[in-house]
Amino acid sequence: MNKNIIIGESKMRKEYDFSKSIKNPYTKKLKKQITIRLEIETITYFKKLAEETDIPYQKLINLFLRDCAQNKLKPIINWSNFSTP
Repeated sequence: MNKNIIIGESKMRKEYDFSKSIKNPYTKKLKKQITIRLEIETITYFKKLAEETDIPYQKLINLFLRDCAQNKLKPIINWSNFSTP
């Protein structure tokens, strides 16, 4: 039985052996999609900055957060500015 499938000019096998494959070294660099709730003012700020810099706002937020993490920055929170619901 023929184990090849012809697609266009190239041949494809019905099965491949991945037992000797290696893990992609770049998988740690991939991003993870999350859901996050941000204040409208925060989104507006980054969208305006995105227009000025021609960098997508989600990338700007990621760059900002990555910079905070790399520099081990911690927020200074003044709890008296927050109201309880």
